[in-house]
Amino acid sequence: MIQNGATDAIGRFLSVADAAEVLAVDVETVQGLIVSGELPAIRVGERGPWRVERTQLELWIDEQYEATRRHSAWHQGDYANVVELSGARSGAVRPVD
Repeated sequence: MIQNGATDAIGRFLSVADAAEVLAVDVETVQGLIVSGELPAIRVGERGPWRVERTQLELWIDEQYEATRRHSAWHQGDYANVVELSGARSGAVRPVD
């Protein structure tokens, strides 16, 4: 289990359950992120359990914050409604003459 405030106590690698606890999600969510390749992880042995390196999890979390920040900034910026301003219908590309 993870001990709050004592990152050295949890070691270099986290189990899927420990990673799920850090992210406050269920184990299936973390397994899905691993299988999709979104969250870097290694397998212990050919069919052994997945392990997530603590530093990789922290980097992934930072990347998610940055992606959220960029998404939010884009939708609040001057060009947020470029599709609406161009006259194109959402979901369909208008051919160029």
